[in-house]
Amino acid sequence: MNEPSAIAAVTFDVGQTLTSLDTRMLADRITLLGGRASLARIDGALADAWRAYDEAVRSGATSNTWKAFMSALLAGAGERSELIPRLVEQLWREQPTRNLWRRPVDGMIDVVDALRAAGVPVGIVSNSEGRVAELLEELGWLDRFAVVADSGRLGVEKPDPRIFAYACDAMGVSPDRVVHIGDSRSADVDGALRAGMRAIWFRGGSDGLPAARARTCSTPGQVREVLAQWGAPLPRS
Repeated sequence: MNEPSAIAAVTFDVGQTLTSLDTRMLADRITLLGGRASLARIDGALADAWRAYDEAVRSGATSNTWKAFMSALLAGAGERSELIPRLVEQLWREQPTRNLWRRPVDGMIDVVDALRAAGVPVGIVSNSEGRVAELLEELGWLDRFAVVADSGRLGVEKPDPRIFAYACDAMGVSPDRVVHIGDSRSADVDGALRAGMRAIWFRGGSDGLPAARARTCSTPGQVREVLAQWGAPLPRS
C-alpha cells in the first residue's frame, strides 16, 4: 500500500473549529426577543444540540441544518416550545449581521498562521448563511485564506464533495494532498473523505476512522502534530 503524499494545503471549518458559538451573546439575544433560555441552560444543552445537528446532516436533511441545531439547542435549554420557531427564524434573519459564531477558539488561528508561514495555502469550507467572509473580515482574519467556500453562497453544503472540490480547485491542489479540519463527523470528516481528502476531527471521537486518512485531535497542539506527521513543514510541538 502506497504512503499518502505529503499534504500541500489545509482547509478549515469555521464554527466550532476556528470560532465557537458565543453563548452569552445568544442568551442576550433570546432575552431581547422575549425568550427565557438562560446562559447556563444553553451551555448545558450544547452537546445534545450538536448530536442533533450531526443526525440532521447524516440523514441528508434538505432543510436548513443551522435551524435544526438552533431548534434543538433552545429546546434542550428549556425554551417554550411555542416560541422556538419564531426565535429561530429571528436569529437566522439576524445571523448575517449578528453572527453568533464569533468567539475565537484558543490556539487555532495560530495553526493557520504557522501553516501560512511555512508556505502551505489554507482555505475555508463552511456550512453557513452566506456571510462567512464578512465574519472573517470582522475578526481580521480574511486575508489569511486563499479561498472561502461558503455553502450559503455556493448552494451546496458539506458533506457534499462538491464544496470540498471547489476549495481544492481554487487552491490548485489535488484533494489527496489536502487535509480538512472540522468538528462534525458527518459534515466535515465524512464529507472530506468522500471528496478524496484527509481529515482531522477536531474535538471529536475516533470510532471507525480510517487511521491512514483521518485522525482525531482535541487540541491545536495535536492538530499541528498530525499535520507534521502528514508532511506539513511544521515544527512539532
